[in-house]
Parts: sequence; structure tokens; C-alpha cells
Amino acid sequence: MNDLHATRLTLLAGGSDARTEMERAIDISGSPACAHVFTRAMFDEARQATAGSHPESRLAGLAFTSKDLFDVAGQPTPSGSMVLSHAPAAKADALAVARLRAAGGVLTGRTNMSEFAFSGVGVNPHYGTPANVSDLATPRIPGGSSSGAAISVASGAAFIGLGSDTGGSIRIPAALNGIVGFKNTARLTPADGALPLSTTLDTVCAMTRSVRDAITAHEILAARRVTAGSASLGAYRLAVVKNVFFDGIEPTVANAFERSLKALRAAGARIEEIELPELADLPAINATGGFSAAESHAWHRLLLERSGAGYDPRVAHRILRGASMKAHEYIDLIHARRDWIARVEKALSPFDAVLSPTVPITAPSIASVAPGAERDEEFFRVNALLLRNPSIINMLDGCAISLPCHATGELPVGLMLWHAALHDDAVLAMALQVERTLQNQ
Repeated sequence: MNDLHATRLTLLAGGSDARTEMERAIDISGSPACAHVFTRAMFDEARQATAGSHPESRLAGLAFTSKDLFDVAGQPTPSGSMVLSHAPAAKADALAVARLRAAGGVLTGRTNMSEFAFSGVGVNPHYGTPANVSDLATPRIPGGSSSGAAISVASGAAFIGLGSDTGGSIRIPAALNGIVGFKNTARLTPADGALPLSTTLDTVCAMTRSVRDAITAHEILAARRVTAGSASLGAYRLAVVKNVFFDGIEPTVANAFERSLKALRAAGARIEEIELPELADLPAINATGGFSAAESHAWHRLLLERSGAGYDPRVAHRILRGASMKAHEYIDLIHARRDWIARVEKALSPFDAVLSPTVPITAPSIASVAPGAERDEEFFRVNALLLRNPSIINMLDGCAISLPCHATGELPVGLMLWHAALHDDAVLAMALQVERTLQNQ
């Protein structure tokens, strides 16, 4: 499946045109592979927008999708819920949507998500759950919370899936669907017009088919240029953190990760295994519920009082954890995080980046975690495993990219390359080298 860069070059060479590519995207969007992907399709609007597109623009009239928590002018912003499905229409596009459109992208629809972005699993009791494209025999979870955005990219329905990442909501579905998900340093991309989960941790970012497309999407969303050097893998000093990240890992994930390390070492990468004892402090730091519970409860408390019965019970349960946090506990959490970040940054300062499994498991079946109190225990177990690794980087205020590292015939597995805040360009430059090496295994 061609990425955005290759398709744009084909358009410029006259080998195809934007209308043809758009019809192909719309056909896939309406196929069984994209069942439950869209909460609101915009195919007619997309066709009209494509008619005026230019192949010289950065996105060349090609399709992108937008997670349901971003404002689109003239539409409500339900954020995967029913309680906001009839909210007043947005007066303007979210800034992220506006920037992608200004770059020549064409929006084909709003994509499904975990209600209010509060889950890494991707199950939605209101709009249905889009199935992972990797296994046609067993419907598997897409990962969340940017579930529909991931399937739109993995299926070929879109070149960019605009989403958000608060504790892994871009990288989890990217890993489980075998695509690329880049979470930039949060402050680099504006969240104007996006319904919040945690104003401290939310990051506006995207999923794509390749690292070079991830760079393009980030440059557009952040209105900046990435400086990606051309150094070889041997120029970098990489770390593998052995504690926490590998707890509960499935054999399929462990084997794919070890195979990837072997390929990277053979390509010249210098990789060292280290311990990061600071990770042991996170349970105590987040013992009162963490930023997501407190900040989401502050936003939802009045809506819960009015319309709590309309919420996904699993989501409401997690939001209500924030009701018990005291003001001094929230302030203590801010200070504790700041101190923890300083200690972790010091520990990682000798390294150019860190390599970890994005998540320790492959995608379980939808049936095992589908809505229903009898499956709540399994749902929360899976959710905790999926969020654990990527959420560490959100707590660090860092940047990370998930790259597919599985072999043909295996369920998708993600390799995560990450570091602290504002190492974005270096991480992306290394990701180009890592992607090339893994594709040549």
C-alpha cells in the first residue's frame, strides 16, 4: 500500500489524479473493512473539495480523517458519546483540522473513538467497535482511543488519521494495526478546538503509513520544519529499559522485539540494556488518580450530573475517580511529576533514544472485552496493559513513535522509539533509519 509521499509523486507525474485517489479512498471507507470506523462520513463534501485540489500542495487533495473529538465547522463534537451528539455545532474547524485542510488535505469523515478518549482498548458501546484489519477470521480490538482513525489508515481509506494521545491513544492503535503513530512533545501542536481529556497530558498528533508521512503530518500540525539528519544508525547510542516495559509481555511481542534488536545491531546500532529505577515511583505519584481523572472530572462533572446515565459505564467509572482528589493532592501531583521528569531526563541524558515494545500484547478479540459487566475485569486488565508503556512517555512530557516490527503472517507488533521533551527531530531522524532496517530484515 503506497504512502502519501509515493502517491503524491504519482499525481505529480500524471500517473493518477486526486479524484481517482479519492474515489478509491471512499470505496474502502464504505467497505466491510471500515465498518464502525466513521461516526459521520463526509464523502460528498470530500468529492467537492477534491475537485479544487492541487497536486503541488503538500497533501495534494488526498484523504485524511479526524477523530470525533476535533471540531469541524457546522457539526457537533460528540467525542464518541451520545450525550453530546446534539450539542451546538462548532463555529470553526479545530486548528489541527484547519491546518491539514490548508495543506491540501481533504477530510472524508469523523472517526470513531473510545468515548471521551478514556480507554486504550477502542471499544465503543454507542457507535460499535471497528475491527482490527490484521485478522479477518477473529474480530480483534483496534486499540484506542483513536480507534477509527487507525483503521482508516491501516485499511487504506486515508493517508493521515488525525487523533490525540493522552496515554498512548495514537501509539496503541498504531502498534495493534501495524502502522506508524507519532506522539510529539505536547506543546508543539495546538489543541484549540479539541475536546480535552487531560489538559496536562493531551497531545494532538496523527497516524500514517510511513515515517516520512509522519514527518509531513507533524510539520503541518506543528507549523514547523523537522531537521532530520542523515547520520547512520551507528552514530546513535540507544537504550533498552529492562524494567516495567517487559512485564507481562506475550511471546509474539517479545520475539518480534528481540528480532528487531538483532537487525538493528547488525546494521550498526549501539544498543545498551539499562534499568530505570525511577519507574517504580509512578504508582505512588499517581495513587490519587492522576491527571486524567482529575482534569476530566473537572470538565465532565456537570454533564455527569445531568446525563450520567448516557455515559459508557466504564468511562464514567474512571472519570469519577477524579471527584475524590483534593486540591493539595493535585498540586502535589504537579510537583511530583516535575521532579520525576528531571530525574528521568538525567538518567536518559547519555542516550540519543530509547527502544521499547509499544505495548506488551497483541490485539485480543473484541468479544473478550465487549461492553458488559461480566467482561469488565478483562477489559480493565487489557486496558492497563495497553496503556502502561506509552503512558510513561506522556508522564515524561516526551515524544515517541511506534513502528511496525512484526513479520509477515504475525499479528502486528509495535516498536517504540522515544525520549524526553523536544527530542522530536532526533527521534524522527532515527525512526527513518530504524524503519528502513526493519523493512529490510
